[in-house]
Amino acid sequence: MNQVICDRIAALRGVMKENGVDYYLVPTADFHNSEYVDVYFKVREYLSGFTGSNGTLVVSEKEAGLWTDGRYFIQAENELKGTGITLFRMLEEGVPTIAEYLAENMEKGQTLGFDGRVVDTAFGKKLEKALEEKEIHFAYKKDLADKVWGDRPELPCHPVLVLDEEICGQTAAEKMDAVRRVMAEKGTQALLLSKLDDIMWMLNIRGCDVECNPVALSYAFLTMEECHLFIQNGEVTDALKQTAEKYGIVLHDYHEVTDFLTDYSYSGKVFYDSRYTSYAFYKTLSEKAETVDGKNPTEKMKAIKNEVELAQMKEVYLKDSAAVCKFIYWLKKNVGKTEITEFSAAQYLDHLRSEIPGYLDLSFPTISGYKENAAMMHYEATQDNHKVLGPEGMLLVDSGGQYIGGTTDVTRTIVLGEISDEIKEHYTAVTMGMLRLSDAKFLYGCTGRNLDILARGPLWERNIDYKCGTGHGVGYILNVHEGPQGIRWRFSEGMEETVLEPGMDVTNEPGVYIEGSHGIRIENVMVIKNGVKNTDGQFMYFDTLTFVPIDLDGIDPSIMEAGDIRRLNNYHKEVYEKMFPFMNEEEAQWLKEATREITR
Repeated sequence: MNQVICDRIAALRGVMKENGVDYYLVPTADFHNSEYVDVYFKVREYLSGFTGSNGTLVVSEKEAGLWTDGRYFIQAENELKGTGITLFRMLEEGVPTIAEYLAENMEKGQTLGFDGRVVDTAFGKKLEKALEEKEIHFAYKKDLADKVWGDRPELPCHPVLVLDEEICGQTAAEKMDAVRRVMAEKGTQALLLSKLDDIMWMLNIRGCDVECNPVALSYAFLTMEECHLFIQNGEVTDALKQTAEKYGIVLHDYHEVTDFLTDYSYSGKVFYDSRYTSYAFYKTLSEKAETVDGKNPTEKMKAIKNEVELAQMKEVYLKDSAAVCKFIYWLKKNVGKTEITEFSAAQYLDHLRSEIPGYLDLSFPTISGYKENAAMMHYEATQDNHKVLGPEGMLLVDSGGQYIGGTTDVTRTIVLGEISDEIKEHYTAVTMGMLRLSDAKFLYGCTGRNLDILARGPLWERNIDYKCGTGHGVGYILNVHEGPQGIRWRFSEGMEETVLEPGMDVTNEPGVYIEGSHGIRIENVMVIKNGVKNTDGQFMYFDTLTFVPIDLDGIDPSIMEAGDIRRLNNYHKEVYEKMFPFMNEEEAQWLKEATREITR
């Protein structure tokens, strides 16, 4: 039994009883529905012990359940042992959604409690609809966790960075004007922006209030004449004050936003995005003004990188790829000769990145999983919990950096010694899928759903799949996961397909995850480009940014088609040409061998 977690759930139930709450819901979110959150907001982790980045806890008097997605099934099963919390595997056959579970189990007239600041409007409305017949009361101003978490940390607060406009390609004024044009098209006079990376993009600022995500806790309220920025006073720098004065941005304290929205004299419709606006703010806005729900205009604008951003990214990705190449060389050379662990390997790679000019931070904590640990997609080794690497099996390393000039994300699975024929077949199939997608030619108008089969095809032929998307957008000196673009075959409720536009970037990361045995992922980042345009339409292609060898020790050429071998050899030729200038003499010799041509 995990007594610590059991005690915390018991304490929560006690507070629920005191407040007349029958069911209490705890999502993984901050006030902005960010994907990754600061420790202050890790309430679900504190109460459940589950450390994954996505999950929702529901607690009643007699039961507790946790919902998470396929990336975390193995991890959640391990971390929930002995807690009395039931794991609900999202999207699996027969598993109810949270709304379905509550509708089935709650009794008429009961009270559902949650902190309305960390529940997004879209989910809140879904719960309203699902629970309407049972006349469930919503106690959405209940932050009960604050009464249970005695030593809860303070809100993060760090001075913001104002970016040099030369590396942004557009001024904050130009971006605000572009957003206002969309607001006018929607018939709205104001826009409430809660999504942190959208605010950072629009105003050309960055922060460090969320680990590895260069964002500052903030809200923006944009009208046709003004921009109000709500940000903690301790984060305001002289450079931000100068930018605010230059572009007519009115600065307010972060905590004043609720009073502002309550007291503001609205003169027209307010545009908001229900995916990122909190349920509490939606309730406030809907009482004061007519609202229009839609995707933040900033989301697509941010996703389509301009020529200045793309040029900066190309340079950054070359340097970042070189660091990963040097890491693989070091690992191959030293494994089995000196003690290297999952944790120390990650530290070594992190150090190599930190020496790259313009380095700011990692883009996410480095994933370094050896053998069966790699089957957990988001496994993270620690100083106290790690495997020692040996000259056998494989190490999966998924990593990236934040730099002035770009955000990177790359995965390589490195063969350290003997592997089975089955693992080699899996490795080869992943490589084939990744390169087939890289080599795609497609018509404008396609979405990620049209292309996903290229990456999964070699795996589906072997009756294997991976429980996640194949690709996601990557921010520009911003969050490593960015939308709206993506590559996946299944779009669950709340997700929308987006046409792949020139200038968007996207990851390409098929994989195999066999519980208790091994995990394989190979990931590059690509930019969508316009190709030939003729009477059949505008053709598109991908331009790869990542140049790191794919481990030939994991490749079985006998199962590859001629086109697959050609793609691998062509990619490795480019890797050698682009990475050679960054290597010393010994590294260059290794690189030449690592990128050699293969035949069947």
